[in-house]
Amino acid sequence: MRCAILYSYAKERAGPLKPGVDTVEEAVKTVVAPVYDRFHLVPVEILKYADRKVAELDRHVPSNVKKVSSQARSVVSDVRRDGVSGFAKTVYSKYEPTAEQCAVSAWRRLNQLPIFPHVTNAVLPKAAYCTEKYNEVVVSSAEKGYRVSNYLPLVPTEKIAKVFSQN
Repeated sequence: MRCAILYSYAKERAGPLKPGVDTVEEAVKTVVAPVYDRFHLVPVEILKYADRKVAELDRHVPSNVKKVSSQARSVVSDVRRDGVSGFAKTVYSKYEPTAEQCAVSAWRRLNQLPIFPHVTNAVLPKAAYCTEKYNEVVVSSAEKGYRVSNYLPLVPTEKIAKVFSQN
């Protein structure tokens, strides 16, 4: 039941992805509905028998498949415990240092290419200007009460500059 509530909550807030979600949902209903219609009146004993057979098959499932399944359960329990935004913050704080290291490493390698530093010197000031303007627009629209601005992230320009200047 909680999964259904979570699904409907996510579906309501899918924004521009909602038509795609509806299309996928209809496709799943088209496939699942005949199966459901056929088996929803099956006696409980037959379902118990099928459950035992699935348990027997479980012994033959590779361990990596079971590991992924347990990880998925862990993610679901974390989302239930912390909420979606709490879970997102946890994931962000956990993987942000790794992402920074990868970005710095890629930056170093790209700077070894002969033309890349010249292109960077030409493009970087304009990119910095555009990100500052973007951040200003998001902040000012939030101050004016536009609700969509609450969903737009700010570009952490100071942090980006700090990470790349240290390395």
